[in-house]
This record gives sequence, structure tokens and C-alpha cells, in this order.
Amino acid sequence: MTSFDTLVTNVRVVRHEWTQPRQVDIAIRDGRVVRVAAGIDPALARTVVDGGGRLAFPGVVDAHQHWGIYNPLDQDAASESRACAQGGVTSAITYMRTGQYYLNRGGAYADFFPEVLAATAERSHVDYAFHLAPMSKQHIGEIPDLVERHGVTSFKVFMFYGSHGLHGRSSDQSSFLMIPENERYDYAHFEFVMRGVQAARERFPELADEISLSLHCETAEIMNAYTRMVEEEGTLSGLAAYHASRPPHSEGLAVSIASYLAHETGLPTINLLHLTSRKAVDAALRMSQAFPHIDFRREVTVGHLLADIDTANLGAKVNPPIRPREDVEALWEYVLDGKIDWVVSDHACCRDEVKFGEPRDDVFVAKSGFGGAEYLLPGLVSEGRRRGLPYHRIAEMTAWNPARRFGLRTKGDIAEGFDADFCLVDDDHTWTVRAADSESVQEYTPFEGFELNARVTDTFLRGERILEAGAVVGTPRGRYLARPA
Repeated sequence: MTSFDTLVTNVRVVRHEWTQPRQVDIAIRDGRVVRVAAGIDPALARTVVDGGGRLAFPGVVDAHQHWGIYNPLDQDAASESRACAQGGVTSAITYMRTGQYYLNRGGAYADFFPEVLAATAERSHVDYAFHLAPMSKQHIGEIPDLVERHGVTSFKVFMFYGSHGLHGRSSDQSSFLMIPENERYDYAHFEFVMRGVQAARERFPELADEISLSLHCETAEIMNAYTRMVEEEGTLSGLAAYHASRPPHSEGLAVSIASYLAHETGLPTINLLHLTSRKAVDAALRMSQAFPHIDFRREVTVGHLLADIDTANLGAKVNPPIRPREDVEALWEYVLDGKIDWVVSDHACCRDEVKFGEPRDDVFVAKSGFGGAEYLLPGLVSEGRRRGLPYHRIAEMTAWNPARRFGLRTKGDIAEGFDADFCLVDDDHTWTVRAADSESVQEYTPFEGFELNARVTDTFLRGERILEAGAVVGTPRGRYLARPA
């Protein structure tokens, strides 16, 4: 008589609380891990998988993706979740808002969000959830309903939308954001969003630690002035020009403003997104000292850890920008010092014909964002190992920490009672990044030609293999994760 559906043997299991990988087996029943131990009898399992001595990492909880910006949402859910599987991602939390891009409509989330759920249902190969951005006064009032009815517990403010569009200066905020003409998306609105999120925490005290606000920290006024300066001077081009047009102190100033507003409103659960520079992280750490009662979490992306303005191509235009090498090195210092809470992809598939305008080499007409979920864990393992980053810290930053913050209670660890989400990683496999090998529909990658020395070979979602020997297998079985999940 069998006791397990699947038994995975001959693997080195990585967990956030084990300082070294351990040679143990993983027993799975009904989509959950039921035992992690050495020497489990294979006769007890219906199916036995030989892990070939590879590492078994917890399935990545990629807490920052964007489905549906540049492609229809249902198409992105299908294709970009395939890229997720390639990168060991088993849970994707994607940002969504009303306004131009995404569904290209305004109005109440009561009408908007069911359309989002319908568009993604039975399309994704990985589990998924959504962060929502309250763009209007009406949306702030909807926060408790979003928590209670739909299990949305995380929200977002795009600070630079004050007078910037997604790609550059915007003179018509109302039409871009599709908000009422008598409303403004400004610091006052950010304050009221914080008060609305805090009110939800007080209304649902059992969920309070899992209800949070994330902020894209850039300062529109600084960006406007510097973009004008860079364009008028005309001495810089490409990624160097974009970096100069959105300087690091713009991030630092926005972090400081957001932090004080959190202090003023009494909202303690603040996530500072995609910090790209020494100045940005320095500001975040200063704010933690100034306001120790605020539980700040600090995020960086794998793109900002792997690429700089000289090594990446123009496809790497993103907000905030890719930075010079000295900022990349600074981010790694903070990662190694334990100052960064999680690493994400900020995956936003932008196909070639959409990404590049005319002239093709003009960074200021190119669109912002690119895919990268397929390189998240391989990139972090490859570069992290070279720098002495322990595997258990990688598991902590890619799975355990984001799962805990965002209410994914059964995700983030290879342990009894958790969903059987994990991936097998060959950490002795050197390969060259080629966009043609990606399951994403994006035809290019900023990482083209980068050499990595770790590769995800197999990915399991709730005990079912969704990536086998590097190829996506099976039909979409990803579920919407109403939180707490």
C-alpha cells in the first residue's frame, strides 16, 4: 500500500533555516509535502523521481511581476507563466492597476478586478496573485472589500506618476491614469492610500501583518528636471542617458517622503520596491533608523544585480533605471550584509515591435520594462555563489520572506504541510543566455550573451512537474491565490 503520491530522492534540499543543503528525500501527498527525511522507503510511493544529486530549492515566490501591460492579460498569463517555470518561479504576484495599459480602463475595482480574474483563469502554469494600486478616492474606499471578497492584501503607490507617465513626462495625468478630473494622484493621495490600508489592518487584525503597501520610489519633479537637462545637453545616450535622467537621489528623496508619510499615518507594513542604487538603499536604511516602529522591507531585482549601463543593451530600459557598475556592487554589498529582504524579476514582457520606437536607438522613445523571471533563480545562484552568498539566504530572499510578507502561508519552504512547490537546480552547468531559448514571447533579453553557471532543470507545482529537463510540460494548472493562502 502506497503512502505517498510522489517521492523525490537523491536531492540536496535547500531551506532558509538550514545553513547547508541536506541530502534528504521529499515525500508528497495531495499536493503537499508530508515528509522531509533521509532514507524514505521508495516502496511507499506511487511515483519515484530521482533528483540526480541536484539542489532542490523552494519554489520561487516572485513578488514583482507585471502581466498585461503590453500584451493582452490572458496571453501574458499563458506565455509568461511558462517563462516563470523556467526560472523556478511557482508563485507570481503581479501588479495591476486601472488606467492606460493593463485593461485600458478606469472605474471601480468591483467591476475591474473580476475581469482580471476571468482573463487569467485556467491560463497560468504557476500559481498567481495580484497587488492592486488604489488610483482614486473610490479605490481607497474599496480596500476592505478587496481584502474580504478577493483576498487582495497588498497594494501599491507609483510615486512618480505625479507628473510622469509610464515612459516619460506626462502633461495630462487624468487621462493617463483614468481618474476623475477633480482628483490628483499626488502626495496627498499617497497619504490617504496609507490611511486606507492602515484602516484595513485595523478592521482585519488577524491579517494585519500580511496587509501591506508597496511603493515605487522616484520623485517626479527631480525626474522632469533631469530628463530635460539630459535631453538638452545631448552628450549622453542609451542606458547612461536614462540613468542620468532619473538620478539615484530621486529614489532616495522619494523613499524619505514615503517613510515619513508611513510614520504620519501609522502604517507599519511598508515595502520599498526595486531599490537600484547605493543612495536609494542608504535612504531606506536611514529611514529604518529614524522610524524603528515601521516594518520596512527592501526589494531589489535580479536585473539590477546582474546588469549595468555598460553590459546590458537598450532592451534593459526600465523604471527605475539600470545603474552604473558601482551601484550594482553596492546592491551586492547590501545583499551580502542581509539588508535586502527579497529579490524579484519585475518581469514585464515587452515585445520588440512595442519596445523600440523610431529612431530605434533612442532610449527616450523606447518603452520601459522587460521580462526576466526565467533568469531569476539561475542568475542569483550563479552570481551569488561567486560572491559567497549562501544558498539558504537565496531561499530566504526568493521564497520564505516574500511568502510570509504577502500572506502565502503554504508557500516558501520545503517542509511538512507546505505546498510541494520546488525546483531542481544544476549548480554545475555553464550556459549562455539566449532569448531564443526563453518561453517568453519577448524576442530579446537585456541579458543576451551573459554566462550563467546554474540552471533550473525541473519545477514542481503542488507536486506536479511543470518543467521537465528544461521544457515546460502539461496543461496550465496554476491557481489564483486569494490571501491568506
